Amino acid sequence: MNTFFRKLKIIVTEPAIRNRVLFVLGALIVFRVLAAIPIPGVDQLVLEQYFVNNQFLGLLNIFSGGGLANLSIVMLGVGPFITASIIMQLMTVMSPALKDMYSNEGEAGRAKFTQYSRLLTLPLAILQGFGFLTLLQSQGVLTGLDAFGFAVNVTLIVAGSMLLMWIGELVTEYGIGNGVSIIIFAGIVASLPATLSQLLFSFDQSQLPLFIGFGVVAIGIIYAVVVMTEAERPVPITYAKQSRGGSTYGSSNSYLPLRLNQAGVIPIIFALSIILFPQMVLNILSAFDLPWVPGANEAVTQFMANQVAYGAIYFVLVFLFTFFYTAVTFDPDAVAKNLQRSGGFIPGLRPGAHTAEYLGNLVTRLTLVGALFLSLVAVLPVGMQVITGVTALAIGGTAILIVVSVVLDLIRRLDAQIALRES
Repeated sequence: MNTFFRKLKIIVTEPAIRNRVLFVLGALIVFRVLAAIPIPGVDQLVLEQYFVNNQFLGLLNIFSGGGLANLSIVMLGVGPFITASIIMQLMTVMSPALKDMYSNEGEAGRAKFTQYSRLLTLPLAILQGFGFLTLLQSQGVLTGLDAFGFAVNVTLIVAGSMLLMWIGELVTEYGIGNGVSIIIFAGIVASLPATLSQLLFSFDQSQLPLFIGFGVVAIGIIYAVVVMTEAERPVPITYAKQSRGGSTYGSSNSYLPLRLNQAGVIPIIFALSIILFPQMVLNILSAFDLPWVPGANEAVTQFMANQVAYGAIYFVLVFLFTFFYTAVTFDPDAVAKNLQRSGGFIPGLRPGAHTAEYLGNLVTRLTLVGALFLSLVAVLPVGMQVITGVTALAIGGTAILIVVSVVLDLIRRLDAQIALRES
């Protein structure tokens, strides 16, 4: 407890940390204000009915940070930016130039890579906005709009998505943590009071064991996510004696921390984006009256309703994206070269290729455990939904994973800032 208050005092009294925390809070207030401003022409009664038991909209609402529930001007959320980021990450596999830019050109290369993602976000936001508003208009959720009014709404939500992307990047740069993840986290947390009140209002004593069981499982998931996220494999590093300016420095020992789950919550966000992408595309194509689109849309809807098939695809995607994102962000060859340049080596291994091979094999084994755990936890709520028939459990499980991972990342980053000030 004393440690907690000591850290809290540093956060409050240290201007650099305090300003970063206040910047995040200010950005979240702006986001929540924007999420409360609806676009013109929304029939709220039809919207509420359309949202009931619609898992597609429930998952999409997570990415919008809660802005989709009332069709706000930020209803697309950071979804287009996430989709653009996924496309750019996949392009690194096919384009050596992009991979080199992202992995080997330092901050300048990553900044250029991010700029390409931003440029790709705009056309994706236009396509997603057009397709989604077309779907809502066909369902009677949007009424009384002519072609000009429809175009205005598309412009509003595209601008809202781009603004939210900008706010997220400002939070990353001037605040603490990943801005996109924090926006998604804020939307989930903001929806909790409404969800709890709805559960209390519709509470049935016959479902009490079910809710208790779900609460126990949720606590277990939170505990497991915390343990697995914090778990790491320390790799011992020894630095040889070095001579600088006529002085000789003795050897020193350190370690390289390799986390069990280096990808964090990103694979879950990527997997959900891929699952939602076909229905997004079909929503866009539905505006062109193509004869095969209704049948394809029905097939995708039935697939989403089949929890066994949906859970299997979800499991595989989370598993693959965990490996993919870890491979993109951790390059054993680059780590081995950096160790060799700085005079460091792993005891018992020769610097260079042998070290890179050892690190690659070690990261693969660690990622296998982390990917299996993340995939199992991701589909566990889907399994509970199959057993209990409660649709909200699948969405709630995904929300728990995102919230816990974001909170842990924020705590870790705050501790790092505090440690810098204490040293």
